[in-house]
Amino acid sequence: MLAGLRLASAIVLLSSLGLPLQSNGVVVKGASHITLPIARRLNVTGAANLLKLDQARAKALKSRPKANSSHSPRATLFDAPVTNEAVDYVATVGIGSPPTQYNLLIDTGSSNTWVGAGKPYVRTETSQSTLDLVEVTYGSGFVFGELFSDTVTLADGLAVTNQMIGSALDSEGFDGVDGIIGIGPVDLTCGTLFPSVTECIPTVTDNAFSQGLIPAHEIGISFAPTTSLEVTNGELTFGGVDESKFTGPLSFVPITSSSPANTFVGIDQSVTYGSAGTTVLAATSGITDTGTTLLLLASDAFATYQNLTGGVPDDATGLLRLTPDQFANLESLFFHIGENTFEFTPNAQIWPRVLNSAIGGQPDSIYLIVNDLGSISGEGLDFIDGMTFLERFYYVFDIANSRVGFATTQFTDATTN
Repeated sequence: MLAGLRLASAIVLLSSLGLPLQSNGVVVKGASHITLPIARRLNVTGAANLLKLDQARAKALKSRPKANSSHSPRATLFDAPVTNEAVDYVATVGIGSPPTQYNLLIDTGSSNTWVGAGKPYVRTETSQSTLDLVEVTYGSGFVFGELFSDTVTLADGLAVTNQMIGSALDSEGFDGVDGIIGIGPVDLTCGTLFPSVTECIPTVTDNAFSQGLIPAHEIGISFAPTTSLEVTNGELTFGGVDESKFTGPLSFVPITSSSPANTFVGIDQSVTYGSAGTTVLAATSGITDTGTTLLLLASDAFATYQNLTGGVPDDATGLLRLTPDQFANLESLFFHIGENTFEFTPNAQIWPRVLNSAIGGQPDSIYLIVNDLGSISGEGLDFIDGMTFLERFYYVFDIANSRVGFATTQFTDATTN
């Protein structure tokens, strides 16, 4: 119904404009870094709502048709620092010349960049209308707006020209931010335009590489767990990796071939529990996603995890709750990705206790961040390694070579939660 209304609005707008209604990785050493801060944004509406948003997003991702277009596979590394606000990560990005600063969610699960959810798009001398409309649905929200070409400044010295961005005419689900910077696969932009329904939009990373602004077609992502409502403790590195951000070897695996996970930054993995190696999730495909907060497992795998941990659903937060004795006996999860195994410690599996009240929980309770994807395994997208997982590892999306990299960091074994 809502999409139909927006389509009708698009037809009216295009008609008023007199438009026709039809439309024919590598590790780079020795390069200087430029830093863009990213912040973790706290949503005080409660984790019960957060779980619903994550599950709605998962449902939308799984139902998205696989794009038909393909992408195939020079300068300086650019780091974009990010600030941690306890639910998702936000970067400050400049658009236009002179640039207007916008706070944008960082999302590997989508690839369109747009503004206007909060602060409206400000046109400058570099703003050019494309006469297209853009619409993206995120499960927990949507955006519908006009498409412009403009200059996007990601960091000092990294100004991407002629970048396609959306200016929201209508949006929902993005309170407290101005929009999204999508850094996922370019195929996710295909089919989001009208009337140019067959066109795709190069991402900011794509354009930065094609314009010779970065030396490699990849992006490194560093997050960290936090005990504060807001802190700048993350970083995006455009064009390579920041070797100071990880401690172990950087290991890569190819993007999965299983659909629909291969439409996203998808991988194959299995998950076991504890020293006994009890299988929680057999080898299957899923995605890594900065736009999802929790670590979501297929319903049957989650039921196994719940049984192993003894966690009980908490009505106030929607998360599993443990007693102190159960937490004392909680064992690590082990993620088997390619030829490597990554340990996800008991402390990593819980929500930061000092932030319990901020999500509607009790100050002295213990809540698990592993939860239910909302569908059984065997559907081609059986897990989402969300932000609370990625905070414990260094994470690389190597676009040129269609692969994903992980490495341990100083926070992998941290006990901050």
